Amino acid sequence: ILMTQLDEYIAGFPKEIQIILEKVRATVRRVPPEAEETMSYGMPAFRQKRILCYYAAFNHHIGFFPPVSESLRSEATQYAGPKWNLQFPLDKPIPYDLITKIVEHRVKENLEREK
Repeated sequence: ILMTQLDEYIAGFPKEIQIILEKVRATVRRVPPEAEETMSYGMPAFRQKRILCYYAAFNHHIGFFPPVSESLRSEATQYAGPKWNLQFPLDKPIPYDLITKIVEHRVKENLEREK
């Protein structure tokens, strides 16, 4: 079986990080099931005409990109990194509900841009 670049990316991390990355992947996939998975800038990403989000593992956190819209910033403040990209510390629970909300919002934004 050939592994995709995404699977290879995830497989390159320790098992406990792989589990988190797979759960982030599954969380995003549930929102727009028709979104295409891709690799961009060396990170896993989801695209639905435009990029919805990127995610990546780092030494001490999971990065979640793109920037968070103004309407969700109050919920995401504790995770805010540079340019409002999010950093979820590996030593704390990952906020999968927040990831879902952000992706739902990104899908809505993309649909509005198309109009």
